[in-house]
Amino acid sequence: MLVPSWLESLLSTAFFSICRWHKDGPRGECNMYCLDCNNGAFCSYCKSSRHKDHQVIQIRRSSYHDVVRVSEIQKVLDISGVQTYVINSARVLFLNQRPQPKTAVKGGSHICEICARCLWDPVRFCSLGCKLEGLKKKGEASYILSAKKEEEEGRKEGKQRRLPSEELLEDQLREGMQQEMYQSTPTPTPPPHSDARKRRRKGIPHRAPLRP
Repeated sequence: MLVPSWLESLLSTAFFSICRWHKDGPRGECNMYCLDCNNGAFCSYCKSSRHKDHQVIQIRRSSYHDVVRVSEIQKVLDISGVQTYVINSARVLFLNQRPQPKTAVKGGSHICEICARCLWDPVRFCSLGCKLEGLKKKGEASYILSAKKEEEEGRKEGKQRRLPSEELLEDQLREGMQQEMYQSTPTPTPPPHSDARKRRRKGIPHRAPLRP
């Protein structure tokens, strides 16, 4: 078994339609997919009510094409050999093959083995769909996470996730440093006023008496 049972259904699902049960809600777009139910797209309201404790991934859009964040999909799928991109400060990958650009893209020296799209990294496929086609034709790779890879992904996630106690300790240290800085900085005192600067009021002048 090289491919999870839900992968082909995920790649063929149409996302970003309006949910028929929550069409009036501001978050009524169907951009969620449940790996446990494997039964089409749904919105965030459906996730809270029907898929609360299930494995759910969120699909996003980039230039009218469906993408998924690497941080979500790599927990349940072996994505090695697939090109990733950084969009809006998040690393993502495309679900399916995209139309080829009319003009040749300069800078890439690698191509996808299925659709011949230009790639930036030394990988084999441009999307999850192309990797699936490659597995069907050659069977040289797998989408199933091995126990070793699951352990590595869990270790990476543990390094990235910080414990609340660590964050609290850092906040306390930061506050302590600020208090010490304020206490050690002497408050400047204004210089005393000099008496010499005070101007004395002149007296009334008197004329000298006339001599006979």
